Amino acid sequence: MLIPTLPGYKVETVGDDIAWLKFDRNGVLRAINPEAGFFGVAPGTSLESNPNAMATITRNTIFTNVAETPDGGFWWEGLELDIPVDGKTLIDWTGKPWTKDGSKKPAAHPNSRFCAPIVNCPVKDPQWEDPEGVPISAVIFGGRRPEGVPLVYEALNWEHGVFMGSAMRSEATAAAEYSGKAIMHDPFAMRPFFGYNFGHYLDHWLSFGKQSGNKLPKIFHVNWFRKDAAGKFIWPGFGENCRVLDWIVRRVDGENCAVKSAIGYLPAPGAINTDGLESPIDMDELFRLPKDFWTQEALAIGKFYDEQLPEDLPAEMRNQLDGLKERVQQL
Repeated sequence: MLIPTLPGYKVETVGDDIAWLKFDRNGVLRAINPEAGFFGVAPGTSLESNPNAMATITRNTIFTNVAETPDGGFWWEGLELDIPVDGKTLIDWTGKPWTKDGSKKPAAHPNSRFCAPIVNCPVKDPQWEDPEGVPISAVIFGGRRPEGVPLVYEALNWEHGVFMGSAMRSEATAAAEYSGKAIMHDPFAMRPFFGYNFGHYLDHWLSFGKQSGNKLPKIFHVNWFRKDAAGKFIWPGFGENCRVLDWIVRRVDGENCAVKSAIGYLPAPGAINTDGLESPIDMDELFRLPKDFWTQEALAIGKFYDEQLPEDLPAEMRNQLDGLKERVQQL
């Protein structure tokens, strides 16, 4: 539901959570949203962070484990500017009285949710109900990594892209089974939702690249959450993420605007359009690849493979990991 800040771009959505993917008779990968709407995390959602989501939840919406305002409205952390509650007594998610200054615990559960039909969304794609789905030109994986992982990088090829998905790690959120800020293994951002053997799941993804006639999309990884030495986010995020999507679109179109690195293709210097940003961005730090970090990252991936897939790890994934280790040593 991103609102782009770059001129010339229009963003529409089919869904915000689940995509069912299937190659059509012409070898084009297409996707549908099997859900009827959005099931989003409430805390942090606001007119500043996601105005289209706020417009979507104004009617016919179910809220779970949020706080209730005195007039019967919804409230959660992040809405302080949109719905001021200073001097008011709310009912928190446990059913107890809550005040902004007097209560020590959050009013809404960190994983509280809103459930809204997609027909409410002001930027829904006209094809959102098309049974043929919408064509997929790029698959974008993403994780919350405060250090080491660049803003965006592109897989070297399909097999390497599957490896990238399998090796994903992310800082735990309220929706995960971990507590605190632990870095957890979250392959394909799907860890809680694998319905069968993970090794067979990887084989399934790899099989797409072995079928003649398939028009394979490019695979990318993004990380909006890298921090500087002071613990501040380096990248502004939100609507400015369209600048990264702009680079991805240009790569899909075949533009030569990338350089090869140890982990994949990075944007060439100056390839990310930063014109008009309110504050200067340390792009060198945002794309720096610390050798020590990536050495440990490769070891962690190998340990995860050994523990989770002692018998079913596809040989291609082991080869990709070995390749990563070799390239990292040359940093």
